[in-house]
Amino acid sequence: MRRRLRPVRAAYDDWRRSRPLDLGALRRTTPVDPNWGYERGTPIDRVFVDRFIGERAADVRGRVLEIAAPDYTTRYGTDVKRIDILMAKEGNPQATIVGDLTDAPQIPSDAFDCAIVTQTLQFVYNVRAALATLHRILAPGGVLLATVPGITKISSPEDAEYGEWWHYTGRSALRLAEEAFGAGNAEVETYGNVLTAAGFLYGLAAPDLHPEELAARDPLYEVIIGLRAVKRA
Repeated sequence: MRRRLRPVRAAYDDWRRSRPLDLGALRRTTPVDPNWGYERGTPIDRVFVDRFIGERAADVRGRVLEIAAPDYTTRYGTDVKRIDILMAKEGNPQATIVGDLTDAPQIPSDAFDCAIVTQTLQFVYNVRAALATLHRILAPGGVLLATVPGITKISSPEDAEYGEWWHYTGRSALRLAEEAFGAGNAEVETYGNVLTAAGFLYGLAAPDLHPEELAARDPLYEVIIGLRAVKRA
């Protein structure tokens, strides 16, 4: 009897491995929401960015520099003395400094206790120069909190005013930061798993997934890389 069952079992295993997976609404070649999921709620990557900055709220203090708007400083800052907003071009009424991170001599050295640079460095071609500037303008003991994209769709040319050049891995982000801040002065934390990566590419949003699915991490599927670097005295 066992000899008869072995071929049947093998045939069943072959069928199970080869049968098409039911992808349901995801069997499509266009995203559910092409705008990163904004039309469905909070985008998946923004959950990770918020989590990274929120878990380091103690670093958001003193004089703080943030890009485009003071969103994270006002949300998480503790004992903040002054907020400066950096924009590369004129036109943002909230901007207090207009300049290019890769060449910004008008920004004073040793000036900031914290710099928050979220989802920005992918638009900077000379990222090494930008990190060198951030190191220069931080005060001794100052902290850079930055996030960069890993697995994501590319910005549309009409949306990316400054041009999108890079997507990162935890390894590349750490190496670049240590080149600017010195070995041992930077650390990275990555967020994502195969479900959040696939969901983000499809344009799903945070409400489409369960909290435990958003919380699960797999280092092989980095959706967001968080970078913390400290300027030593």
